[in-house]
Amino acid sequence: MTDIAEQIKKAKAATVGMAILSTETKNNALACMADALDSSHVRVIEANRKDLEEAEGKIPQALYKRMIVDDQKIDDMVAGIRSVMSLPDPVGEIMSALDLDDDLTLYQKRCPVGLLGVVFESRPDVVPQIMSLCLKSGNCVAFKGGSEASRTIKTLFTILKDAAASEGAPGDGFVLMESREDVSSILEMDKYIDLMIPRGSNSFVRYIQDNTRIPVLGHSSGICHIFVDSECDMEKAFKVVLDSKIQYPAACNAVENLLVDAKVCKEFLPKMAEIFAENKVEVRGDQRSREIVPGMKEASEEDWDEEYNDLIISVRVVDGLTEAIDFINSHGSHHTDAIITENMQKASVFADMVDSADVYVNASTRFADGFRYGKGAEVGISTNKIHARGPVGMEGLMIYKYVLIGNGQVVKDYAGANAKPFKHTESDRRYPL
Repeated sequence: MTDIAEQIKKAKAATVGMAILSTETKNNALACMADALDSSHVRVIEANRKDLEEAEGKIPQALYKRMIVDDQKIDDMVAGIRSVMSLPDPVGEIMSALDLDDDLTLYQKRCPVGLLGVVFESRPDVVPQIMSLCLKSGNCVAFKGGSEASRTIKTLFTILKDAAASEGAPGDGFVLMESREDVSSILEMDKYIDLMIPRGSNSFVRYIQDNTRIPVLGHSSGICHIFVDSECDMEKAFKVVLDSKIQYPAACNAVENLLVDAKVCKEFLPKMAEIFAENKVEVRGDQRSREIVPGMKEASEEDWDEEYNDLIISVRVVDGLTEAIDFINSHGSHHTDAIITENMQKASVFADMVDSADVYVNASTRFADGFRYGKGAEVGISTNKIHARGPVGMEGLMIYKYVLIGNGQVVKDYAGANAKPFKHTESDRRYPL
């Protein structure tokens, strides 16, 4: 068995101990992790500097930007860990209690998923986000980050693992994979890994989804839309659209397609195009848009399905709400889509009919984030329709088990001609274990 397989096997064994850690132990470990990272700015930034020097000019600019770690980024990582520490402990929560009969009560109890496999590309801040959420939710985790940020990732991982272990968390429950071969190995380890969480480009996520039997939580792309309705507040629209594009264009929740109602396009588009030009955003438009703003580059059919991760946006004129919704559901990735309107009836229709994990009214698509949702951090953003959807915090790392507590009851008494009836009533009995 390879070294990584041995580590994964040990991590799986550690899930039992991780799942029963007390809230006090977990919070102490998180506090130690935050303090250790806060005192390691120089160490982390130096590792990151070496990664950046080696990667410059060799990887796409969007990936390069995601690699950068500075003092502010470390402060954000520390704040994220402390935020997770302040969240309620979800482990052991009784979700429901049902009396099947007298002295026969069925409890639904929240518990960790187990061992997670997290594979991501160039964002080192994924490490503290995932480690803190896994620790608080009682899960173990095996990481593989992009080789372009290997020094930064290893430095962060080591600091955080050592800090957590010093406060009683199982050290074997945290694994760092460092080679491409390790990823291929773990994709075959469905006996040990309970959930895969890939974070990166759409091709990268699809590769993971296509090459493992392990359940996968994630999204393959972030093709986000904003629809500017005929009854919009123009100034509000300019502000929200610009933020959605330029606040962090490399993010998966940055807007890529802008849809504008034909009734306001002649008023809205020239000013919006000026604002984009001032902010160095390349605009690609359909024929109707280019008739209004002749300087626009022509959008190809492929542009409507493209995640740019850059200062590029495609613009299309549509004839009303229904066409906008149809376009979003056809070309979007079910990630995050928004409408700008003062008509709440239209907003209601949009919210109900757009088939996305996050649907916004008069707000930037950039709000789709676990920290901004009050989850402390996020393990990723899911466009799945089972288990978890949207920015996934600890609730996406939890599952449940049923615990039945009786007093010698047997099934034969509830079967056959003289069967006792089940009560199936909500129980007021406290969980006794």
